[in-house]
Amino acid sequence: MVKDECKTLLDALNKVSACYRHLVICAGGTSDSQNLREELKKTRQKAQALAIANKNKLTTILKDKTISKDDRAEFERLWVVFSTCMEILEIDMRRALELGQEFPLNVPTKHLIQTGMGGGTSAVAARAMCVQNMKYEEGNNIDTLDLNDLEQEINEVGEMIYEMEMKVNVPQWTVEAKQDLSSELKSTASAGTSSVRMISVNGGGNKKLCDTNKIFAGAMFSAVLIIAIVLAVCVVKFA
Repeated sequence: MVKDECKTLLDALNKVSACYRHLVICAGGTSDSQNLREELKKTRQKAQALAIANKNKLTTILKDKTISKDDRAEFERLWVVFSTCMEILEIDMRRALELGQEFPLNVPTKHLIQTGMGGGTSAVAARAMCVQNMKYEEGNNIDTLDLNDLEQEINEVGEMIYEMEMKVNVPQWTVEAKQDLSSELKSTASAGTSSVRMISVNGGGNKKLCDTNKIFAGAMFSAVLIIAIVLAVCVVKFA
């Protein structure tokens, strides 16, 4: 069924775009590496291929004047979700470009940032690519070649979004959601959590350090307060 095919394609695009966002978070951090840049490249290219398939499918359907009113409403809802996903993908690609330019891997004077993100990223990328193990290319100058490709791909995505707006005019405010807001938020949260689990946040040590600092600050404040009281008593007594 055409509707099910569109939903399957859109669901795949959402998942790959979400994995790409999680990978972009690690760029410029201490877990950044040549492998991460390769993972970013392969994941965004998979997302673009899915985006083209979604666009062609939905454009053809929405330009068909013979579909029923209910079906058109459903496909317009899918179109709005698709458009939003494309805008988010473009934002993440621009962020990846900025981080790649700011933190080139082949320049030793550029120090990576301790963001608190730890763990490998290969599992996230492999999940996006639907493969068991990622294969990496050796000897590529990822700092220049890939960033040039990324800049060109950003322009292509921007042109695709503009073309979508010109071919199919579906204002977002005219489309009604099929689910309650609470159920959509729960669905989004569960999908995001499953990918985030693969990249851990090293916050336990920072929390312990924060608690120690609070205890030390409280002790210092108490000591200063006691000294101030003793001095005040002495001044009154010898006055």
